Amino acid sequence: MKSQIDLLVGHLLNGSIFLQEAIEILEKSMIAGALERKEGNQSAAAKQLGIHRNTLQRKMVDYGLGAGRPHVRRKPVARASSPRDRKSGTV
Repeated sequence: MKSQIDLLVGHLLNGSIFLQEAIEILEKSMIAGALERKEGNQSAAAKQLGIHRNTLQRKMVDYGLGAGRPHVRRKPVARASSPRDRKSGTV
């Protein structure tokens, strides 16, 4: 495995790829591969990658992987209080 990585590093250096671009290529490929292996299960993919699920979701948005836009959890709507629940002192 190390020899394969060394060959890849050589190709990247010969191709004038900057470090940040190489990191992004590797990260995007690993995320896409983990999601494919885990059949889209983000929690399992994050665990395989050794990162938090929220970090995975942020990176998916950054790299344009997956559904495009993250799921937004909304707060439940508060129930309207009845007149007897008020603390006004009169009933």
